[in-house]
Amino acid sequence: MRPLVVGGEALLIELDSAAEVAALHAELLRRRDAGELGAVRDVVPAARTVLLDGVRGPRALAERIARWEVPPLAETEGPLVTVPVRYDGPDLAEVARLWGVAEREVAGVVGDTVFRVAFCGFAPGFGYLTGLPERFHLSRRATPRTAVPAGSLAFAGEYAGVYPRSSPGGWQLVGTADAVLWDPQREPAALFAPGVRVRFEEASR
Repeated sequence: MRPLVVGGEALLIELDSAAEVAALHAELLRRRDAGELGAVRDVVPAARTVLLDGVRGPRALAERIARWEVPPLAETEGPLVTVPVRYDGPDLAEVARLWGVAEREVAGVVGDTVFRVAFCGFAPGFGYLTGLPERFHLSRRATPRTAVPAGSLAFAGEYAGVYPRSSPGGWQLVGTADAVLWDPQREPAALFAPGVRVRFEEASR
């Protein structure tokens, strides 16, 4: 864990894994809620970093954080969102081949995994989900699509994600979810927020 002062009121903490990011993010939220972080406004996780904004005296906080013993995040910690999925994606057959399973078994591989939103980005409502066993990690498509349909359940590298709106993309598409991932009139607007656990269940035919 490497805290770096990056501005007058900002602190960037570098970590070595997505699991460490998730654990530190949860710890920071707990301590902020307990009033231990002063005026910190935002706690923003990314792939291997956590950014704190609104820090008064970032150097002092950096020294404190460097001494923390952060416990691993429990698998059951965090709210759980269940998202129905139709397994009708254009890359379903190719993903099944790469995983060494039948097409009908892809839903089982995905459904047996409890994902966790590691961080958000790319588009409003898009969460990068971790949790898929390493043997199922996939490369991006050699040729990205110019338009990926909204609701597409997709995989690339260690991540899964659902496209909140139509946009270009190079991830492998296995299915479609009808869940509204981003609604500015809803509180919170994003269905997927960092720390939320996500389970995909096969939609009724």
